[in-house]
Amino acid sequence: MNVEISIDREKCMGSGNCVYWAPQVFDLDDAGMAIVVGDPLDDDERVHLAVRNCPTEAITVPTR
Repeated sequence: MNVEISIDREKCMGSGNCVYWAPQVFDLDDAGMAIVVGDPLDDDERVHLAVRNCPTEAITVPTR
């Protein structure tokens, strides 16, 4: 099963909270915006923490 994480680059402010909560899945690109770099299934709980703690609600993960 493939989980698709969506990041709204218009909303992302590059706070790095997602990287803090799930560094194996998120990183910041050269523009300072969040990107997905790993498999979200590796640590589903931490990915959901990153989603909940995004200050601009820029990250969405489909619910199962």
